[in-house]
Amino acid sequence: MQKNAPDFSLEGKVTLVTGASRGIGRACALACARAGSDIVLGVRDVAASAGLVAELEGTGRKVLPVELDIPNKAHIANAVDAALTAFGRIDVLVNNVGVAPGNLAELVEEKDLDEILDVNIKGTFLMTQAVGRHMIKRNVGRIINISSQAGTVALRGEAIYCMSKAAINHLTRCLAAEWARYNITVNTVSPTFIHTDGTAPFLSDADNREATLGHIPLGRIGETDDVVGAVVFLASPAASLITGANLLVDGGWSVA
Repeated sequence: MQKNAPDFSLEGKVTLVTGASRGIGRACALACARAGSDIVLGVRDVAASAGLVAELEGTGRKVLPVELDIPNKAHIANAVDAALTAFGRIDVLVNNVGVAPGNLAELVEEKDLDEILDVNIKGTFLMTQAVGRHMIKRNVGRIINISSQAGTVALRGEAIYCMSKAAINHLTRCLAAEWARYNITVNTVSPTFIHTDGTAPFLSDADNREATLGHIPLGRIGETDDVVGAVVFLASPAASLITGANLLVDGGWSVA
């Protein structure tokens, strides 16, 4: 008997994407919309997101932009409430917000340490907790944390960022084990260097680019399209038996 083909569609789903105004977050929102999902667009400036909202609506999906300044707990609560009021549920959460002010460990300033830990760890947890409570009530959900290869490999000058991403990777495993009984999957996608506005200054330096490519067996810097395929897959029914995984989209850096 022929089995059904894998279902990669997000038709009828509602996806909340944090840090969605640019880069990987923007690409994730667009990819999920093209896969059929309505979108809750978590951005710091709602007015400035009008162009992205129009682009998303052009896919035929409903879009709700919400002000979301992570780890502001009031912003998180208001964003989740607004999503539930508008759509009645949140099926998928994509935690994309993160900061990475790099410096050699001996030169790291306390303000940078606090910012990284507050946004990357505290913010990810509080956002996940708020949406997770709703998913627990519905007994279903998909949570995808955008981490980094930095949570697996050591990067010079990025000790605190690496620590924060390693924490997210393990938080993913802990929540996957804890929330499996509620039919909630929790997974991580960990990209290598990806061409975005944020990485452009670093990658525009020829020496930086050459050194980076020297670590990537597949021989190229990533594009946002390389990341969003993993996100849509983990959000889809095709990945219903996958939880606690860390999917490295790193061109082989972590195994070289």
